[in-house]
Amino acid sequence: MSTQDRMPRILVTEEMPDEAISLLEQVGEVDRQPGLSRPALMERLPHYEAFITGGQRIIDAELIHKAANCRVIGRIGAGLENIDVVAARERHIQVVNTPGVQTLAVAEHTFGLMLAIARQLPQAQKALQAGSRPASSLTGTGLAGKTLGIIGYGRIGREVALRARAFGMRLLVNQRRPTPELDMEGIESVDLRDLLQRADFVTIHVPHRPETIGLLGPNEIQQMKKGAFLINTARTEIVDEAALLDALNRGQIAGAALDVHGEETAVNPALIKHERVIATPHIGARTADAQREAAISTAEQVAEILQQISIENILPLKVVPMDKIFPHESIDQKRVDRLAARLEAEGVLGNPPIVTQVDDKYMVLDGATRTAAMKKLGFPHAIVQVSSSEDGLDLHTWYHVVRKIDLARLLAILEAMPDIFLVPVDPEKAADDMFAYGAMCYLHTVDDRAYLVQPAAGVNRLDALNHLTETYIEAATVDRTLDRDIHLLRAEYPDLTTLVVFPAYSVAQVMQVTISGRYFPAGITRFVIPGRILRLNADLSVLRSDKPLHEKNRWLNQLLEEKLRQNAIRFYREPVYLLDE
Repeated sequence: MSTQDRMPRILVTEEMPDEAISLLEQVGEVDRQPGLSRPALMERLPHYEAFITGGQRIIDAELIHKAANCRVIGRIGAGLENIDVVAARERHIQVVNTPGVQTLAVAEHTFGLMLAIARQLPQAQKALQAGSRPASSLTGTGLAGKTLGIIGYGRIGREVALRARAFGMRLLVNQRRPTPELDMEGIESVDLRDLLQRADFVTIHVPHRPETIGLLGPNEIQQMKKGAFLINTARTEIVDEAALLDALNRGQIAGAALDVHGEETAVNPALIKHERVIATPHIGARTADAQREAAISTAEQVAEILQQISIENILPLKVVPMDKIFPHESIDQKRVDRLAARLEAEGVLGNPPIVTQVDDKYMVLDGATRTAAMKKLGFPHAIVQVSSSEDGLDLHTWYHVVRKIDLARLLAILEAMPDIFLVPVDPEKAADDMFAYGAMCYLHTVDDRAYLVQPAAGVNRLDALNHLTETYIEAATVDRTLDRDIHLLRAEYPDLTTLVVFPAYSVAQVMQVTISGRYFPAGITRFVIPGRILRLNADLSVLRSDKPLHEKNRWLNQLLEEKLRQNAIRFYREPVYLLDE
């Protein structure tokens, strides 16, 4: 029997709760083999389409090469250091893990270690058990008013920051790339040296990568504030253990709390037995809640991928969680409200939104109004068409035709804006000057004048650009065009006031800006999407239901298979005119 004639087979080599196994059994035949030896695993792997493992087993290129039919490897937990992801990708095997599920457990453990080391709780317990009450030598330090330095501001770092704020701590963050979360009140972004010199507590939350190995070496530990505490629940290779032990022995730092160690089975005894060290055996993520959620999340992802393989063989559509979909541009709430009412009345999704995948999320390329309308209606999931640059995805930049407003009034409105300023330039050189001086855009007015638009000092360019477009859209009527010849546009728009010309953006630029947490103004970007899928007419009641994600993907697969059987899927290569919803 071929793999196409039977359900996929799933090998599980870790203990998983029955709920997770039940999810897998809905999409495949599950073979539970906890503790399988490496030789036995190598012998079995060729017979499975999916494989679920934990963090202790090494899944190297040799094992992956044996997995001839494997389509997905699931890792229960956050890290992927034990899996040769490159080798898996070369064989078109997807690798999934659960980086967010154990976030709270690690953040809580980090804070527990911080409290324990600040108040000398292990030492106090040992003293009391020994029949002694040396209160004077067990005087600890409080957290309120102290400075916490967070190295790495991903999921765990942000959760630690939330708890530290509740304790009244001052926050310093060292992050390789500044993120929108750093704009939160009370969080200061600093370089590593500054953080180490100022922080009373230093906690590490960076991933294990070549550039983070030895991040805190002898020089960095020497820079730490005298009397500071170090907490490491990330990876042991990030901290030079010899330098840390030396700093403890010299009394330069007051203590350390470690949940990770150089050799998990042969830890450094001098370090973990040090009187000012708290050491735990890598249990930061090990709560019953986190373990259960990690197993279920892994099962859901594996089930979704196995189901999705069937769907993608027909069309690049999938059902995804609504909270993983984000826009790249601002939306018009009035259009959202109108479309939400129409979707509610019609009960079907005609044209699925088009997205591109960014990590484990989906950026909307076309259909931001549709996704916003479905969010407004409370949909937990949405059907999306997934597109990428490999499919021929391209981007054009719209220009804005501003009309039905007196030019003098428009200029007065814009010149009164505090976050921009206008610079008169020669219309013939405006495009070159926009590039040369890094302007946000330029205006070419109906009376043949031109102005570069620059952000005011200290103002974010994208914020200023959004405010600019919102201002003239509110004051006038705005159309979009791909033509920047002012003379031709005069004939087409008798009431033309000015043309707003933006720089040409790339797909990569739009993605980079959007990932940073900001939006492009509405109506600037126009994605050219090959193979656009129209008239799906999917029943919205299914998407709106509380059925799990893999069941909805199965329903979508059945819908497409039925259309395929009815010869109801047609491909048109010709360009089309698409009227706005």
